[in-house]
Amino acid sequence: MKKYNIAVVGAAGYTGGELIRLLINHPNCGELLAVSRSQAGQPVTAVHKDLQGECDVLFRDSIRGDEDVIFLCMGHGESSKWMKSHAISENTVIIDLSQDHRYSDPEFVYGLPEVNSDAICKSKRIANPGCFATVIQLMLLPLCGNNILNNTVNIAATTGSTGAGQSLSATSHFTWRSNNHSAYKELTHQHLFEIGETLNKKNNEIKTEINIIPQRGSFTRGIHAVAWIKSSDLSEDELLLLFREYYSDAPFVIITNEAPDVKLVVNTNKCFIHVHRTDEHIVITGVIDNLLKGASGQAVQNMNIALGLDTLTGLKLKPIAY
Repeated sequence: MKKYNIAVVGAAGYTGGELIRLLINHPNCGELLAVSRSQAGQPVTAVHKDLQGECDVLFRDSIRGDEDVIFLCMGHGESSKWMKSHAISENTVIIDLSQDHRYSDPEFVYGLPEVNSDAICKSKRIANPGCFATVIQLMLLPLCGNNILNNTVNIAATTGSTGAGQSLSATSHFTWRSNNHSAYKELTHQHLFEIGETLNKKNNEIKTEINIIPQRGSFTRGIHAVAWIKSSDLSEDELLLLFREYYSDAPFVIITNEAPDVKLVVNTNKCFIHVHRTDEHIVITGVIDNLLKGASGQAVQNMNIALGLDTLTGLKLKPIAY
């Protein structure tokens, strides 16, 4: 079995820690480098305590230069600076988890595997989608090209506290977040851009208005999103068939007959989707783990595709459930 040398840059954050957790159990991972200037020389387990007994890797301050795959897990704006300051072989696969290269750099393919796998498998530069963008696009893409997404789509989406990253802020402290619920960036969330780019390309250039009300939930990880749009002529059974056929070759997208909750997906790379209709609306519910299908798990999925591996490799994960 071929092994690949892999570096995680920005390995001290949440997404970096999740990548290390996935990669130490990935059968094709050879040498693993955890790069963090702030933690260089410290064991990875000093920061990611869940890896005690699982990992003996030390943080280092730089890449070595012979990596087959590099994951960029730095803050927005930092990945593009890093790219400019490092001469990386064109044969090295780079997967950027920030928003720096999403639909803004022609060298980077937008890494939503369920629609771009043909391009991802030919690319060495992949821009991993945002977490809200991932679940919302998966919820709406089957409706593209069927003259359904020709109206306003309204979405309410709640994310766990890990979506805000590891740095503390007034709205991520336990005392504020616990037993609390709030909205933020109403109708202005940064993921609107990438959602619009993908949907408009797939929707025969019909411009659909997407309205998102992001919300902060009193839980650590997961995204629960509900979208509604004016009904079409399709029955509920026809809608379910449409979704199931669209995702027939997508092993991580599950169309369910019941409205899903986040416990179905936490600790997995899965997206559960439920669709039903009322007299006047189509209602779609979607759930993902924001740190896995919304970030690190999808990044490993993109790596698998880019390297020609089975897309499921290293990602057969069970939800926590209880």
